[in-house]
Amino acid sequence: MTELILQALYSGLLQGGSYALIALGLALVFGTMKIINLAHGELVLLAAYLAYTVEAKAGLGPVFAIPLALVLVSFASVCVYWIVNRIKKDREINSLILTYGIGVILTNAILLIWKADIRTTSSSWLQEAFVVGPLYSMRSELIFFSVSLALMAGLWWWLTRSWYGRALRAVSSNRDAAKLMGINPGKVELVSFIIAGILAAFAGVALFSYGVIQPSYGSALTVKAFIITVLAGIGSIPGVLLGAVLLGVCEALTVTLASSALQELAGMSLFLLVLFVMPNGLFGAARRRG
Repeated sequence: MTELILQALYSGLLQGGSYALIALGLALVFGTMKIINLAHGELVLLAAYLAYTVEAKAGLGPVFAIPLALVLVSFASVCVYWIVNRIKKDREINSLILTYGIGVILTNAILLIWKADIRTTSSSWLQEAFVVGPLYSMRSELIFFSVSLALMAGLWWWLTRSWYGRALRAVSSNRDAAKLMGINPGKVELVSFIIAGILAAFAGVALFSYGVIQPSYGSALTVKAFIITVLAGIGSIPGVLLGAVLLGVCEALTVTLASSALQELAGMSLFLLVLFVMPNGLFGAARRRG
């Protein structure tokens, strides 16, 4: 039993890193524009299918799809921004409806192009077991867990050290005051969508490398990303990692000790419990005091 629990904790930790990578783009846009991009999961899924295409048609590993995914998913993310930016009234609620519609369009486009079959990587190297003492994982899980940590560290550095990062935080805090300081909110928001597209591209390739994909999976990815974003507290990169790991561990323990049928229920219960105890998220209150 002890080994099973340790394995569940280990698997949950790795899964949490993947969840964090999926949620980063949504958290960035939500923190900047207070807009929930309900098409974010579909952008991640688009990158996953591009990885499948590169593997199936060119015979290359999913990792080689990263450049193509970066270009196409970032372009798609910019298109989403261009459409959302045209909303002038009731931006939050109208953008919510609009991005939901974009997500439906992307889901059906994926369905038309790649059909409804379930896909997974055929790379034996990525699927090989990696043993750490009594713990097991796929090599792809460890690789993309490391990639997730590196991207989160890079995003945190960009937000805190670069001019655009500080400008983005200023727009998030007070859009009108940022204008008075010479910041162009539209340009900053465009950059945030491009960064979100880049993160979604890496997340999609990672998703295909260690899991299975199907066209209807996009909405589930968006829900998980939104849960993690709210758990974290708006704009908190450490909170995204902690929230994602908590969600991953909670789901893994539920599958191990109870039933896989209760996995989604356990995640939602954790979400509601944290919101009940800490309405501002894991790091939201601390940010307000600072």
